Amino acid sequence: MADDNLKELVSQGLSAMKAGSDVAARATDEISNDAKHPDLKAALEQGNRTSQKWADQIDRAMEQTGPGQQGDNKILEAHYEVSRLIRQQAPDETSRDLGIIAAGQLALHYWIASFGTMASYLKSLGLDDAASAMKQSSDEAKQADQQHTELAAKLLAA
Repeated sequence: MADDNLKELVSQGLSAMKAGSDVAARATDEISNDAKHPDLKAALEQGNRTSQKWADQIDRAMEQTGPGQQGDNKILEAHYEVSRLIRQQAPDETSRDLGIIAAGQLALHYWIASFGTMASYLKSLGLDDAASAMKQSSDEAKQADQQHTELAAKLLAA
């Protein structure tokens, strides 16, 4: 694949990720307000700080590749809608918190895949700093996913 074509694909991918960051930022307060377990609230606060860092890394990568066509992120918008319905329909606080965790893990898997793919593509373009930042973000998302799994186990054991 020609570098120009790959660079365009990366620009489009980063733009979709940027739109996804915007969806996550809009949903954050609402999800945090619905969570009840203090450990879940703390995890969501940590996730919000990490998400802002990821958004900054996406912005820096976009500075190197050029802005892609601005648009929506239909994947995360649909995911947010499902998350909202899960939270609304939960029969009790524990079920709602477990639904928040499950929805969070689905979102984290999106980010793991997105950051991992962008890391590979950016490295191929010789944009090693941006590739390294994307790899670090993917690793952070994997760690957060594991923490969510452990938190769900804790809630289930209570």
